[in-house]
Amino acid sequence: MIKYILPIFLFLNCFLPAPAQQKKATGLVRYSDFGAKGDGTSDDMEAIVAAHAFANQHGLKVKADAGARYYIGGKARTAVIQTDTDFGTAAFIIDDTEVEDRNAPVFTVSSGLKSFKLENVSSLKRNQQKIEVALPRPCLITVTNSNVKQYIRFGLNQNNGSPQTDIFIADKNGKVDMDAPIIWDFKQITDITALPIDENLLKITGGTFTTIANKSESMAYYSRGISIRRSHVLVEGLKHYITDEGEQSAPYGGFINIGNCAYVTVKNTILTGHKTYSTIGSAGKPVSKGTYDLSVNRAVNISFVNCSQTNSIDDSKYWGILGSNFCKNLLYDNCTFSRFDAHQGVANATIRNSTLGHMGINAIGSGLLTIENSTIRGRSFVNLRSDYGSTWQGEILIRNCVFVPAGGKAVSAALIGGSYSGQHDFGYTCYMPEQITIENLRIDDSKHPDNYQGPAIFANFNPNMTDDTYQEKFPYVKTKVVILKNVTTASKKALRTSDNPFMFKDVKVIR
Repeated sequence: MIKYILPIFLFLNCFLPAPAQQKKATGLVRYSDFGAKGDGTSDDMEAIVAAHAFANQHGLKVKADAGARYYIGGKARTAVIQTDTDFGTAAFIIDDTEVEDRNAPVFTVSSGLKSFKLENVSSLKRNQQKIEVALPRPCLITVTNSNVKQYIRFGLNQNNGSPQTDIFIADKNGKVDMDAPIIWDFKQITDITALPIDENLLKITGGTFTTIANKSESMAYYSRGISIRRSHVLVEGLKHYITDEGEQSAPYGGFINIGNCAYVTVKNTILTGHKTYSTIGSAGKPVSKGTYDLSVNRAVNISFVNCSQTNSIDDSKYWGILGSNFCKNLLYDNCTFSRFDAHQGVANATIRNSTLGHMGINAIGSGLLTIENSTIRGRSFVNLRSDYGSTWQGEILIRNCVFVPAGGKAVSAALIGGSYSGQHDFGYTCYMPEQITIENLRIDDSKHPDNYQGPAIFANFNPNMTDDTYQEKFPYVKTKVVILKNVTTASKKALRTSDNPFMFKDVKVIR
């Protein structure tokens, strides 16, 4: 039988165009094979889309032509990446001045595996170790209860919250990866989906990308970059720049936008902070448009290694470079960025060997927040976001770090910043870190106000709570213990508990 199959295969293969046969033989696809000119003015998007479609169909790598300059106009076209892609020394010019669909990414990294609904899972418990399902392989599980609202935002960007949600990894037997545990009790589940996790690593390397900024007055986010929706992806050696930021612009949702996936690493990459613009927020008052070059949403085990940004991390004209929601196990390692930010919660985060600028560390969430061998130049060392209840249900570990309050400006320094009135329902109980451990911290408060009393462990979270007459409708669970070892100050002033000693009177400080 085999002697008949082989001639048939060879016969059918003859009908492939000669260039297609050559690509299959070399295992490589180039954009010029599909008509890309790479001259910096001709719109090459159709050729780029076609090249990736062919590569995906035949399991071939894609390589940009060396030194090419690919212009990408505003057509609503997305190139789907499912195979290794080397952008190399090529440049990509993304023109956002006239965009047909702001939600259409230029590239989407996707999996050939399909998600599916899980049956017979009607509830979940926090820290549950196993779900009673059989899966085809390890899967990323996303669960929602639309009947419960959480992260009910407070302040100038107030809103009615988001449906209760969680994301975690389970193996083929339903065993939950406890390094990224289930963090909520789900009394009811309205949707639960499993996305199989790709086992092989997909690599995206090189490339210099320049965004010509949009000129829209809208608050609607632009998604004109690289959208990663596949697990086990490495992005390495990429550069992103921004030009032509004028008097107005709609915000960006991240040139690298990572979501609904796990095990993604961005390495040796240079990014750019976007210029900050303002608008009228939901409370009817002016607010800044949050705009990002990095965005991570509903993702687990995401790492940024040896990454930096082109503009000054201390320049407040540019917004903080990262925004994230509903994530677990985020890592900065050897990064120089304007900020780290977890909006609607992160479970476990690590910042090490890094320098963070004027927006510092902003986080709410749970688990362990570790900052080590790093320099932080924000107004506080860690800011627990007040718009989401200044909550961290877990511990904070600070080790071998330097704190330069407000980048060296004359301010009264506080290590843990935040605000909590106890009068707003965020959809969950709000916690301060149960334990805060600080080892080998140098506070450079050499520039400070004349009336400076020395740095504080806690900011004044509630100036109205000065005695027992103040009643919280939604009580704040305070820190139990702070452990201090070798904390020094440039001002030679001692570290105090807070400007509000009453609020923190029950915190045990061990020196």
